[in-house]
Amino acid sequence: MKTFLIIIFNLFILTAFSQTGSVKGKVINKISNEPVPFATVIITGTNIVSTSDLEGNFIITGIKPGYIKLKVSYIGYKNKVTEDILVSNNVPYVEIELEENQQILEEVIIREDPFEKNEESIVSMQSIGIKEIESNPGSNRDISRVIQSFPGVGSTPAFRNDVIIRGGGPSENRFFLDGIEIPVLNHFSTQGASGGPVGILNADFIRKVNFYSSSFPADKYNALSGVLDFKLKDGSKDKTNYQFTLGASETAITLDGPTGKKTSYIFSVRRSYLQFLFSALKLPFLPTYNDYQLKVKTNINKKNTFTLISLGSLDNNSINTGIKNPDESQEYILTQIPVNNQWSYTIGGVYKHFMKNGSQTFVLSRNMLNNQLYKYIDNDETKAKSLDYLSTEAENKFRYELTFRKSNIKYRFSSNLEYADYTNQTSQQVFTEDTLINFKYNTDLNILKYGLSAQASERFLKNRLLVSMGIRIDGNNYNDYTSNAFNQSSPRVSASYTLTQTTALNAAAGRYFQQAAYTTLGFSDITGQQVNAGSAKYIGLNQYNLGVEQKFTKKILLSLEGFYKDYFQYPVDLITGSSLANQGAGYAVAGASPVEFTGKGKAVGFEILNRWNLNTFKLLASYTFVRSLFTDINGDYIPSSWDSKHLLTVTGTKELPKNWRIGFKWRFVGGLPYTPYDLETSANVQAWNATGQAYPDYSKLNSLRFKPFHQLDLRIDKNFFFDKWALMLYLDIQNAYNFKNTGQDYIVREKNTDGTYKTINNGTEFILKSIPNRSGTILPSIGIMIKF
Repeated sequence: MKTFLIIIFNLFILTAFSQTGSVKGKVINKISNEPVPFATVIITGTNIVSTSDLEGNFIITGIKPGYIKLKVSYIGYKNKVTEDILVSNNVPYVEIELEENQQILEEVIIREDPFEKNEESIVSMQSIGIKEIESNPGSNRDISRVIQSFPGVGSTPAFRNDVIIRGGGPSENRFFLDGIEIPVLNHFSTQGASGGPVGILNADFIRKVNFYSSSFPADKYNALSGVLDFKLKDGSKDKTNYQFTLGASETAITLDGPTGKKTSYIFSVRRSYLQFLFSALKLPFLPTYNDYQLKVKTNINKKNTFTLISLGSLDNNSINTGIKNPDESQEYILTQIPVNNQWSYTIGGVYKHFMKNGSQTFVLSRNMLNNQLYKYIDNDETKAKSLDYLSTEAENKFRYELTFRKSNIKYRFSSNLEYADYTNQTSQQVFTEDTLINFKYNTDLNILKYGLSAQASERFLKNRLLVSMGIRIDGNNYNDYTSNAFNQSSPRVSASYTLTQTTALNAAAGRYFQQAAYTTLGFSDITGQQVNAGSAKYIGLNQYNLGVEQKFTKKILLSLEGFYKDYFQYPVDLITGSSLANQGAGYAVAGASPVEFTGKGKAVGFEILNRWNLNTFKLLASYTFVRSLFTDINGDYIPSSWDSKHLLTVTGTKELPKNWRIGFKWRFVGGLPYTPYDLETSANVQAWNATGQAYPDYSKLNSLRFKPFHQLDLRIDKNFFFDKWALMLYLDIQNAYNFKNTGQDYIVREKNTDGTYKTINNGTEFILKSIPNRSGTILPSIGIMIKF
């Protein structure tokens, strides 16, 4: 730490020689892609002004390095405020889309509205800029953790990236990257869900994120709780830039630049170093992850663009069997965690053709996940494997979108066609009904999926009322019921009525459907027959929202929104009797079991959001009350694993002189329900060897509740800008006041003096004991980013 502070002091002196920066861009018509000449471009909070030329191009020089926003205006168009743009030694390039104003303007007034919404996303959508992602305390530039600052988003003390929105499980979300769906958002992803310990996306690529917690546009499909729509940066048009990053858990290098007059690229690779740190600390597992990300964009001409997107990951989680004389908590992890080898990739192209009043978009992509898990009993490779699992998921997707405006109505139509291949080879020891079964099955499942959507948006009552209506239908050829797309018809409507210039009422209602996980659809018996084929349906949700928002100034927003989520056709596990809505937070596989699609659920609550977007100070304070309950096999409503009741988060950042920035984030999460152990079954030697851990007592599903969890994270940033390079440093401190969380006790086996395990009843039962599970420590980390 002393060395770190000395380096900062010396660099602080050197910044006396730092230079100013520049930004380039183009102002275009959002619908037709035609350039907008003579538009006024201003850096917010300054008097620095530029004007676009006949081709819509502009350049602003002499800018003080750091984050800026641009305000753009032109007669006949709505004023536009960009997301944050980082100006340093490179010259960022930004395309600014202006939307034609259907009103007759008497005068041009440049107004800044950081809370602007688009017409298809009136309710429950938040836009998150790169500055918020980069500076969010405790998140280490990981978007899955950044969104935990927003209303309705739950979190757990397990240091995972499960996206839990308004009481829904982590399997109920979808993610899009410049229009291409990415099914895997995290390293060591939980198959059948979306969570994992570390995000796969490199923040260097992100321009902004549109986060939907309900009321998705009709072209966003196969989601129940949330959609994250990522918008990526374009590469530099001038020269090749390099960025080296040393983060809390990985190193990365990012390159961007031109490959010609019409094409730019941005590319990165990352590799973790956690395996070395964990080995030195004698932790029971040794994770290694790698990833790459690529974007190439070509402006073919004024009417046509093509974008190539690709990302992939390669992960390995091995067991640290080299620990001598492990303590009881280490032994607990060693006995139950499997070896996990996983890789994934997504690659796709987006071709966009612009017309006079609209555009056509063609999207073709492929993604694949390969997931391997295996476990030897007591990690002894001379013994049998209790688990040997290998599965793949591959999807080939085509989507067409048509957007145009006619008679003041904005129309959006889409269609999609997908072909999926799911394979699974499972050999697993299963203890059920007092019997140990060697369960084996192979699956090769092929599914053809299809969907259509339409949406129209218009303003009424002198533009005071904005209404958006949509409908979509989805189907697949899995069985007769799912093949009828009208069984999955999902209408939706949202509206916003402006009471005054600062007050609006918002409301929405809609029905949404999501296909069950491949792990559920492909689950088979020992003969290879898919046991859920006869009963499978799409999971359904009716959701209703009502809220009010008040803008005290142009930059301070207060909103209140209530929600009610009514689930139906949710799969219920026939073995445990619990809803699959409770799964998804583990490190193995979710949904692989025989089920019936008769479950119901409800999540009800309200959210309060206070958001300040001042020039040098940002505050995001949110409170959510939520109850989440799902039916068991008997039809009784049981609190779900995400029934936290209370979520409170306060996040603030303050800009200081000379490129310093400080921030904090405080989270409070109400105690989550959990299921006690069935110690009688767990003590059985065969039962224990099958899983390496204690068994839950599902007759008492989620009958107990943890104490609340809370944590304070702090962050300090310092940026140094020089003539040809820039250095950005941060110090992040998670759990600053060292909160100790109490989890469910570890259950381990007692040992004899010679290291063997104690047994009773002629060696058929282990002697078990409970070990208190207390976690939480102050976790400081340093990040270094060098741009040149």
